[in-house]
Parts: sequence; structure tokens; C-alpha cells
Amino acid sequence: MSVTGAASSESAVLTDSRLAALCAETVQRAFADYDKQFHAITLRARERFLARDWPGSYADAAERLHLYAREMEDLTKHIKETMGPRLRERRVWTAMKAVYSSLIAISSKWEIAESFFNSLTRRVFATEGVDQAIEFVDTDFDEEPTTVPTDTRRVYSGGSIRDLLIASLTDHSVGFAEEHWCALNDTARRAAERLEAAFRASPQKTSADERPGLEMIGSVFYRGRGAYLVGRAFRNSADRAPVAIALCLRHPNEAGISLDAILIDETDLAILFSFTRAYFRVDTKCPYELVRRLRELMPRKRLIDLYNAIGHHRHGKTEFYRDFVRHLHNSSDRFVTAEGARGMVMFVFTLPSYDVVFKLIKDHFDYPKENTRADVMRRYRLVFEHDRAGRLVEAHEFEHLRIARDRFDPALLGELLRNASSMVRLDDDDLVIAHTYVERRIRPLNLFLFEADEAAVAAAGRDYGKAIKDLAASNIFPGDLLTKNFGVTRHGRVVFYDYDELCFLTDCNFRDLPQAITPEQEMAAEPWF
Repeated sequence: MSVTGAASSESAVLTDSRLAALCAETVQRAFADYDKQFHAITLRARERFLARDWPGSYADAAERLHLYAREMEDLTKHIKETMGPRLRERRVWTAMKAVYSSLIAISSKWEIAESFFNSLTRRVFATEGVDQAIEFVDTDFDEEPTTVPTDTRRVYSGGSIRDLLIASLTDHSVGFAEEHWCALNDTARRAAERLEAAFRASPQKTSADERPGLEMIGSVFYRGRGAYLVGRAFRNSADRAPVAIALCLRHPNEAGISLDAILIDETDLAILFSFTRAYFRVDTKCPYELVRRLRELMPRKRLIDLYNAIGHHRHGKTEFYRDFVRHLHNSSDRFVTAEGARGMVMFVFTLPSYDVVFKLIKDHFDYPKENTRADVMRRYRLVFEHDRAGRLVEAHEFEHLRIARDRFDPALLGELLRNASSMVRLDDDDLVIAHTYVERRIRPLNLFLFEADEAAVAAAGRDYGKAIKDLAASNIFPGDLLTKNFGVTRHGRVVFYDYDELCFLTDCNFRDLPQAITPEQEMAAEPWF
């Protein structure tokens, strides 16, 4: 008898509770294995940085991105073999979820473990909408388990700002000893001057005790060729409005690590942790705690953005879905077509009261587009795996979304059913969406240029050029440079969001545009060459 056949026979004689317990333990072990490998890859970031091993650093980032899918593939296969013909018995899965919840209750990463279980159920059932009985639609924990360790904060006080900065950068827990540094005294002095200027610009009243302090998150954030220490600075012990800061480190040559920049205030940190950037590698025992620490520094950041930023993008999707469902329950507006030029490849719609857009691939693309659905999805996958350079909007894939049909504007609903029938269908009072990309909603650049004042238009124009350069530096060519394919974030940064023509710069062949030599060529409606 084959191994699969033996497992199937065994599952047939097990009681529901025993089979549920067996499978729950299998999932818990798979999650522990995934977390162990995730942790090992993350830990390599410090050595990559110190050795200036940039190819290895980027390879680690790519390996970690693919780790989840690989582990989930193995787990799904194992569960199918174990459960055999009982694979879709929901009463077993309901019991399995309960056992699994008890197994992860003492884990410091319980919320990540819940999303891991959800990924498995969706692979098995391809659920339309959600099923509370077999998924963690809401967390099983009203608050974090009391056994969860907290990430330590590093606190520095009792000296000048310059001295405190040096102490934070050379703290043994950070992992960079004094011999690793280059020109630290000079760069720390200049960083202190900037921080002091920020304090002077603050409207807060002075205090009798003007001794400054620093409170830094205990983990180092690594991404690309940089390392970052994040926290906040206090003017004095009575300061009720500390300044959020990030110390940006580089290791450009054998001379040592340099303090390359200091970012000051929530806006600067929000750009560093933007949804247009690759994920950090940051070692933390408790993602829940770390994300809440970061949110204290950036209160306008959503949980999805912060979980994404530290590499837990699958749980970021869970947080988004929970927030989205809550918003639907507490709002009454309808989905409408998003503002901006109509796409030739995608339908884009939005809920006006919620700051994301949903993008569906059309059944048939408008002329002259010759892409295929697979080609478009490949490009979106490229964006997920590539360094987004702060200029590419992150897109999350969702499958089998179920939304009440009366939440859709009738004109939009009719258009979706006519032109994206392979992706949407009506089921009683709901619209079921088989596949969609969800992105942050930003103002299209072409509209922004018409409505903004002269100074804002000039700044956006300059940043539009910088965006193209930044993408080129990361080996990305947008393909279509029209302003309708770019947008402006709330921080005034120009980013790119239309990926159906995106490609690697090294795959392009650029040529000089032939110059017209006759009036007929000059005025031709179509290219004469």
C-alpha cells in the first residue's frame, strides 16, 4: 500500500477529535518550522551588512519572500495525505481550529500563526467570503496572551544629545562596536545639531530639567544596503511630545559604518516605512509588540502597513481584511469607478470612504494592448519580489471576496458583469470576486497637476523625474510614462502604480527618436518611421 493510501485508511478510522488533534499538531509544527527559517534568514542581515555582502542581502530578501509559499505547499500536501477522503469534513476542521488555537496560545507570534492556519484552509476549501468556523476571521484572543515577551526598549539619558546618539549606536545589544564605525563623533555631532534645531522649533514650553533622552526600539531594521535604528527623542524628562527619529546607517567601504542621515518626525518615518518600499529584516520575538511600538511613532500608519514592513505580509492581508469588513459594517456608501483615466487592462473601483482601490483584470484588453492575463499577473508578481525603491505601490492579491451587491453603484456593477465576467459573478445578494489586486488609493498625477497650486505642481514635476530615475536605478522601466499612470501620496511623493507595461530596464533597447525632415512627417498623426 502506498504511504498516501495508508494515511487515508488511518484517517478513516480515527475519531473526529483525534484526527483534528493530529492535524492541528501538524500545522503547529509546520508553523514552527516556517518561523525558525524566517528567523534564521532575518538574523543573517547583520552579518551581510557588516561584510557588505549586498548580493547575499538581496538573495536573503528574495528567499524569505518565497519561504511562506514553499512551506504552505508542503503543509497542504501533508494534510491532504493525513486526512484522505475526510479532507473537506468541516466538523473536523472546526475541531482542528479549536485545538490549534490552544496550541498557539503561549506563542509570542500567535497572530502570525492564526494567519498561517487561514492560508491552509483557503488552499483546501477556496472559500468564497469567510467561514468563522474554520478560519480565524477575528483573532481568538481579545488581547495578547500574558506569556508574550515584550521587545526591550533601550533608554539613554544623562548626557548631551550627541553623547546619547553615540551611546545608542554603539550599544552592545545593537551589535556595532566602536571599531565598526567611521567618523562617528563628527556625524553624531551634526545629527545632534539637527535634532536640537527640531527641539527649538517645537512650541513646547521649556522645563527646569532640560536634560534630553532617547528611547529606541531594541531591534535593528535592515533593508537593501542600509540599517536603521528607530525610536524617539525627548527634550527633557517632562517632554509630552517626543520627536520620532530614525538613524540611517550605511557601510560603503572598508573604512567602516557611517551615520548617513537622521530622519526626524512622523512624516520622515512614514516615508521610510512606506507601502512603496521593500520589507525590512528585523529580528523580533513579538511582532505584535513591535508593530504597536512603531504605531506609537507613526499613529496614522495602518496595521497592514506595519506588518508588511517587518516582513509579515500574509498577516498584513489578514489585518486589512478585518479592517475592511469593520468599515463595511460601519459605512453605507457604494463602490464606484475610481477617479482617473480609464484603464485599457484593468477595471479600478473604490469605496469613497475607504482609502484603497480594487483592480480587476479585464476579460478583453482595449486596443492596442496585446498583453495576456498571465503576462499582467507576472508583472505584478515582479513588483512584489523586486526592490520597489520607494516608487512602486504594493499590491495585495485577494481571491474569492464576497461583498453585498447593493454596495455597488449600479453602473459599476453592470460594467463589471459585462466586461469582467470571468472574475465576478452574482450569488444571490452578493457579488463574488474571484481575483483582485488591492492597492492604496492615491491621487492620479494627471489630476493633481490640474488642481494643485503652482508650487505643488512644480514639486510634483520634479519628483516625477526623480521617480523615473529611482526606478531606473533599481533596474525598472515603467513602460508607459504618461502621468495618468503615476500618483501623488499624502506626503507629496510621486509613485507608479500601472504595471501592465513594466519591465526590467536591462531588457529594453532604447533608440534615438528619428527627427522629421519634412512638414508631412512633422504633422503626421501616426509615427512616420
